[in-house]
Amino acid sequence: MLDELTQAALGLLATKGFEAVTVDEIVAAAGVSRRTFFRYFASKEDVVVRFLGDLGSGMRAELAARPASEPPSVALRHAVATSVSACAAHDGRALRVVRLILGTPALLARFLERRAQWRDELAAELGRRLGLDPAAGPFPHLAAGVALAAFDTVLQRWSGSDGIADPVTLTGEVFEMIAPALDSLTS
Repeated sequence: MLDELTQAALGLLATKGFEAVTVDEIVAAAGVSRRTFFRYFASKEDVVVRFLGDLGSGMRAELAARPASEPPSVALRHAVATSVSACAAHDGRALRVVRLILGTPALLARFLERRAQWRDELAAELGRRLGLDPAAGPFPHLAAGVALAAFDTVLQRWSGSDGIADPVTLTGEVFEMIAPALDSLTS
């Protein structure tokens, strides 16, 4: 049910544009009631943001799984690359969703709210890895924020290439630029 509802919503939103689609159109396309829609989603923004929502928990899980001996830049690069690759592996839906988010101010605002949660989760994990209290110093939050800025850059470049650019290569390029700063902060 959730997958069908999500598919119907994303299809309409990608085709007609975010502002042009109503919840009534989404439920009609999915063959469900408004009540069913609101059982799963608080708003039509949530349909889009939820689609990418698992990327943050995936990043944190990947960061936690990385060897403790890795420098922050390497561990964060792998965490971001894993999530970006998972996003790109979808059947073209993710590309449409990323474009929709980046091109719709209301969706971008909701996505940035979600990303702030991701930053806090990555900062907590990075602090744990490095034996740092994220509340006691700026490094974990700063490093997590920089990693998520890299994530944003990769998504923008990937979606700007119509999904042709390899997200793992893009992630490597971006982290090559920021690695010296991330690793020098922990020395």
